[in-house]
Amino acid sequence: MTSSSIDVARRAERVVSPSRLILLIGLACLALIAGAWFFELVWGLRPCKLCLEQRLPHYAAIGLAFAGLVLARSTRLQWFVLLGLAGLMAWSTWLGFYHSGVEWGWFIGPNDCGGAAGPAAPGVQDFMKQLQTTRVVACSEAAWRFLGLSLAGWNALASLGLLVAALYGLARGQRA
Repeated sequence: MTSSSIDVARRAERVVSPSRLILLIGLACLALIAGAWFFELVWGLRPCKLCLEQRLPHYAAIGLAFAGLVLARSTRLQWFVLLGLAGLMAWSTWLGFYHSGVEWGWFIGPNDCGGAAGPAAPGVQDFMKQLQTTRVVACSEAAWRFLGLSLAGWNALASLGLLVAALYGLARGQRA
């Protein structure tokens, strides 16, 4: 190898370091959660039970990535953080795929999938009005689609990409 190819390899190692991959995955999960909250709070799309469940791996990944960036100074600890992030992204990919399959009719969804509860009504009259206007969100209905994929489908694809990034970091860590 020439000296210039060694320099390029060293620069590539710095660009795709374990800590940068951990940061990337953590920020991407934060962006996915922010997007979910945007669709819920700004666009008014009520999440179903499976929608809310799909957020759990991302919440955990944000916490793990933050803790990993602060605490994991050795390459070995960073490898374990990437391993945990890979597991969380595999879980998230499965949940997104499963929910998409429920929406497409490939899988049977949970029996208790009826959506998130709205805010509590202060009085009986308000409660009755709320019952009349409340729309139950079923897991089998996609609230919104873009390019043929629901939010669950996009979550599955994004999580799969983050899983590949974590696995790439793990594979690089094995070679080092």
